[in-house]
Amino acid sequence: MRLNYFSVIDSAAIAEAAVCYGTPIYLYDENHISKRCKDCLAMPNAFGMTVRYAMKANSGRALLRIISNAGLHIDASSLNEVIRAHLADIPYENIMLTTQEIYQGDRLQKLQELMRLGLKYNVCSLRQLHIMADFAAENNIELGLRVHPGIGTGESATRNTGDDYSCFGIHLSDVTEANKYAADRGLKFRHIHEHIGSGGDSEMWRRNIDLELSIIEEHFPDALSVSFGGGLKEARMPDEMPSDLELLGSYAKWRIEEFYHRTGRKLRMEIEPGTFIVANSGYALTRIVDKKATQRSNFIILDGGMEINSRPLLYGSRHPMYVVSADGKQVKSTEFDADEDGYRAVVAGKCCESGDCQTLNMEGATVPRAMAQPEIGDFLVIGGAGAYCSSMTPINYNSHTQAAEVLLRPNGELTLIRKKQTLEQMLVNEE
Repeated sequence: MRLNYFSVIDSAAIAEAAVCYGTPIYLYDENHISKRCKDCLAMPNAFGMTVRYAMKANSGRALLRIISNAGLHIDASSLNEVIRAHLADIPYENIMLTTQEIYQGDRLQKLQELMRLGLKYNVCSLRQLHIMADFAAENNIELGLRVHPGIGTGESATRNTGDDYSCFGIHLSDVTEANKYAADRGLKFRHIHEHIGSGGDSEMWRRNIDLELSIIEEHFPDALSVSFGGGLKEARMPDEMPSDLELLGSYAKWRIEEFYHRTGRKLRMEIEPGTFIVANSGYALTRIVDKKATQRSNFIILDGGMEINSRPLLYGSRHPMYVVSADGKQVKSTEFDADEDGYRAVVAGKCCESGDCQTLNMEGATVPRAMAQPEIGDFLVIGGAGAYCSSMTPINYNSHTQAAEVLLRPNGELTLIRKKQTLEQMLVNEE
């Protein structure tokens, strides 16, 4: 029995994966990743488009290869991400580095070595520009520039990366200084980038298209490409709506064509989806190990919690949940077709932390979920776990080990793509 209408993962695959690899584990649907890549590549555009996968969403080598083979390039947020992407056979010329980091010494030398090999680099601060400008000029390497536009949006306040309470990019008030510093060294900014937040309002995303094009027209006469960043909303829950790529792409196409008719300049478009590509491909498979109750709440205790999915704790994010029988023959209830028999429970993990809960709201309060009454030994499957779960959770809190990752291939085969961490591996660097 399939868990939902958009994934081929079913209750039998859940049980097979758990038997083969134990719980908790991550399980990914390759078909869904491939479909999302095709959806993004089909987005309307005026004069060509590059889709860069924001690899911070999930940096696993197997997933990077699937996404790269589908035709996407890479948006990296650190030098180590660049190196990881290249180890997944992605050429440097297909990687753009946009980072807060300031590189010096050996790390700066490494960055410059990779830029000579084709790595693209976005300047995100005046200090970064001061460090890189002479090197770029001497080696005839073009630099991009990330603009801080002063507007932003996001699924939560901490995911807004564009307003005046966020520090990403060179603020509009400093753009003139950046242009002068670059021009004095014979540099021209050919690529202009903005990213205003993750999972936010599509209307704000459209407004940013207008704003960024106006910034380019006023400040960057040599720009050849424009990145509108990522942040495309994915619908993890049934009452959410994903971003409409056809509408957003059509709007961007129209505005870029208007820009061309007004200025004679054809701009290539870029986007940087992460969540939109992988979020709904991923499931965190856990087993129910205990049940408790107080006078106010029922609790079910999982063998995996915040150390496999910290998004509820960080953002108050909601994830769909599926109760699957211990034998894998029955999906007892899902967030899409809940069997509401009056039973509601708070879903908690095993960590010694009051915030280790999968059912928190944005104020950090527990919100019980309606579900069929599970039995100890049943599976509780957390959906929407393909993005920002494996890549950003506190994996070794309470000395728990990092969970394994498994890929469901299009032929139905389950493939281990990351082994479970051992206690010895956790301790190897301790002196």
